[in-house]
Amino acid sequence: MLNTNWFTEIFEQSGSAFSLQIKGKLFEQQTAYQKIEIFDTTHFGKLMVIDGCVMLSSRDNFIYHEMMAHPALLSCTAAKEVLIIGGGDCGTLKEVLKHHTVEHVTQVDIDEGVTRAAEIYFPELCSANTDPRATLLFDDGIAWIKNKAPESVDVIIVDSTDPVGPAQGLFTQEFFSDCYKALNQGGIVIQQSGSPLLTPNEMVEMRQAMRAAGFVSLQSYQFPQCVYPSGWWSATAGGKNINLSEAANSISDKLSFDTQFYSVAGHHGAMVLPPYLEKLLNEN
Repeated sequence: MLNTNWFTEIFEQSGSAFSLQIKGKLFEQQTAYQKIEIFDTTHFGKLMVIDGCVMLSSRDNFIYHEMMAHPALLSCTAAKEVLIIGGGDCGTLKEVLKHHTVEHVTQVDIDEGVTRAAEIYFPELCSANTDPRATLLFDDGIAWIKNKAPESVDVIIVDSTDPVGPAQGLFTQEFFSDCYKALNQGGIVIQQSGSPLLTPNEMVEMRQAMRAAGFVSLQSYQFPQCVYPSGWWSATAGGKNINLSEAANSISDKLSFDTQFYSVAGHHGAMVLPPYLEKLLNEN
């Protein structure tokens, strides 16, 4: 919904909405997959919207990108080979490449239009795109992971939209089984898992799919994200023959790179879920 001064995303299933005051529209493109729009806002910098849903803003995207990258990378012992499925704005890629242990990152996003728009309007997120360790591919990530060699990746980050449209297949047992096969022993997959308040069943279903695919150790992380429905978001990880709780306890308190939101103490705090959510996840 858009009037002269505001962009509004309505989340009908919860009877709620989120609005940002805008100065104007900077970009619009209908690709083969989705509609991409970019607005200039009064207080949140640039705003990227895909098919009417907020993807990121200049002001707060660092929270999401850091929480998608660092908990998994730091929990995995010396992660060298990383795969990002989705992530076309390249913010997660930038965070992954802060890790000196990483030797190579492959990013597979189905829509090149997202990356090209980000390069123009969010250049700060794309500053690592030319890193020699990075390979950017524009392809179907679901098909790509299915053909990935067994035990060839240390960390898989699924930086996708919600489970609708092209992203729907990224939330299935079949997809997570392909991830499990591609991961090395001690490897980790992590994926955004929606709002703990508005869509907790999304977290339940993702964990069920991960567990059915073979992941025994599961961990959900909570963090604020004010431009997403409810302002409260999550990511869920699965470990292949690695205990994610024990791995978090072994992370050094001193990071070798700068962050804006992530800290090791915050990592542990993000793992502590509210009682109602812990009960729901444990019962299912």
